[in-house]
Amino acid sequence: MSNNTTFAALKKNRSTQLSSLHTEIEKINNPSTNRNDDDRLWRAELDKSGNGYAVIRFLPAPEGEDLPWVRVFTHGFQGPGGWYIENSLTTLGQKDPLSDYNSMLWNSGVEANKEIARKQKRRLTYISNILVVKDPANPQNEGQVRLFKFGKKIFDKVNGSMNPEFEDETPVNPFDLWEGTNFKLKIRKVDGFSNYDKSEFEAPAAVLDGDDAKLEELWKKEYQLLEFVDPKNFKSYDDLKTRLDTVLGTTRNVPTSVEADDLPFEPTLPTITPEMIPRDGGGDESLEYFRKLAEG
Repeated sequence: MSNNTTFAALKKNRSTQLSSLHTEIEKINNPSTNRNDDDRLWRAELDKSGNGYAVIRFLPAPEGEDLPWVRVFTHGFQGPGGWYIENSLTTLGQKDPLSDYNSMLWNSGVEANKEIARKQKRRLTYISNILVVKDPANPQNEGQVRLFKFGKKIFDKVNGSMNPEFEDETPVNPFDLWEGTNFKLKIRKVDGFSNYDKSEFEAPAAVLDGDDAKLEELWKKEYQLLEFVDPKNFKSYDDLKTRLDTVLGTTRNVPTSVEADDLPFEPTLPTITPEMIPRDGGGDESLEYFRKLAEG
């Protein structure tokens, strides 16, 4: 009976199946529009001119953790054997095969090798819990606790708040629920890329009027951060080395002269188009897109 019902439903709903299949094919053909699978992550939406604005509040370390952020290093480039889009073991304070190779290139004394090492260098992303205070483009996000990926530009502003440059400025812990401060995220397109220089902290003020009961409820909604640096989410040195050898398609000998024929291959960095520009403060979000291409 159930089989007949299922078949009847299949026949009845067949008119909508083509549309559904078109939608799924669109996701496959345009991975950049679906490159962020983690719905815990938040990012500011840009308008057609490449500008964006939102107000967020950095939140303290989640329960059971010591720091309100984690740092993750990644590598991303294309070689003769495909894409190398991987988390770096240096995140965990361990040796990493690409970092080792880049060190060899750098220490060779050959400027061309140094340039290759620069193009293959690791990228740094920070991840923190935030409260979305104001999100004009998506007001439904306001009041939600989300994860936020950001890069050095924004972290420098966070650090500047805690360690002000001038002696007449008072240090502020932006992660503090009572005496911290909201962050105005202001994004402009400069030379085709997102720029965060205009972003700034507001005057210190308590979240939720300092109501401890509400603050505790908010705090308990935070996500664990240490999962992003859990060793189980990183490939082993040997596995990474195998992948690197495949991507490089070479024995990885490091030349000691500038003979062009002896130089390692010139790595191809991902081509960043405006729609792929990281919208989270400089963290290399675009690597998620290229990871999908590599796994394609």
